Amino acid sequence: MNFKLAASGLKFSRHIPKNQSPFERLFELFKELITHTSGDFDEAIDWLRELDKEYKLTNSDYTIDDFIEDLLKRAYIQPKGDGKGDGSGMGLTAKTEKLLREHALKQIFGKLKKAGSGNHKTKSTGQGADGTGEFKAYQFGDPLEKISMTESLRNAHIRSGGGDINLQHEDLVVEDSYYNTQMSTVLMIDISHSMILYGEDRITPAKKVAMALAEFITTRYPKDTLDILVFGNDAWPIALKEIPYLQVGPYHTNTVAGLALAMDMLRRRKNSNKQIFMITDGKPSCLKNTDGSYYKNSMGLDDYIVDKCYTMARQAKRMHIPITTFMIAQDPYLKQFVQTFSAANGGKAFFTGLKGLGEMIFEDYEQNRKKRLGK
Repeated sequence: MNFKLAASGLKFSRHIPKNQSPFERLFELFKELITHTSGDFDEAIDWLRELDKEYKLTNSDYTIDDFIEDLLKRAYIQPKGDGKGDGSGMGLTAKTEKLLREHALKQIFGKLKKAGSGNHKTKSTGQGADGTGEFKAYQFGDPLEKISMTESLRNAHIRSGGGDINLQHEDLVVEDSYYNTQMSTVLMIDISHSMILYGEDRITPAKKVAMALAEFITTRYPKDTLDILVFGNDAWPIALKEIPYLQVGPYHTNTVAGLALAMDMLRRRKNSNKQIFMITDGKPSCLKNTDGSYYKNSMGLDDYIVDKCYTMARQAKRMHIPITTFMIAQDPYLKQFVQTFSAANGGKAFFTGLKGLGEMIFEDYEQNRKKRLGK
């Protein structure tokens, strides 16, 4: 089927499937599997072999072993250990870690809808202005190049009642704008055991968001900074290259330790605009005592632990650091905790399923980077 509508210039053709080589088809699946297995190559290949048995992904001309050989030739994997085939298996290369970030960014950012007008205040402006499509009256100090002559002349025409047009100061309007701000962000990822409870994998979507956000910031906003930390019984920073290998541990949730580390990291950043994004299933259940021991309580919400969280929220507010919480659990009592926590900080909370997590984080990041002029 192939025909044209000459008058309109439209052309309709039969759909042609994307032409991919056997390696490319397997590689798309491999990138998903290696993320789910936290960078465990052997486990990812085992899954790939099982899928191959069920869905006939390969044939005698190109096998899974051929695929592994191509991964080696293209420097996507490398031998672990001394690199001399000591039986310690294969590991990912930096090239593959970069590709995983790009893959996550494409998955998440490709689904984003255009964000609406942001109304989140910032303390200073950066470089670069974006038009909003809205207009406001000209005020002294507005850039002259922002004056909309079409709208201004329309105002003068209306004021003159259709007679001779005499442009007055009060007729002038300028396009309202946002200034992009330079932003320092800390992304906190909960790796407590509850992130994989009840058969629900919450850590893989969190890893994908972290990889995508890191790739997004480094490529689109290179002057911004992103620090990433994980928190369980304790909190510690992780490097960009470590994200694909994140795993949930047998941990409780020390939200206070995570927030303390996040604020300490932001104290060292020179940008005046700072924020914390926290991905969690919501329930703080652990504190570290001054003697190094732990106070833990997994039964409901412990008032002592919760009060410490509220104290940290207020402390961040005094430092002008808003906290945006992305809670991926739906328990009513946890929602109430997060709402109270956000009110104490003056921050925001999103109660999201795993599917919409990335979109929410990206839209909020974009909005928080902008300051509206004339407001």
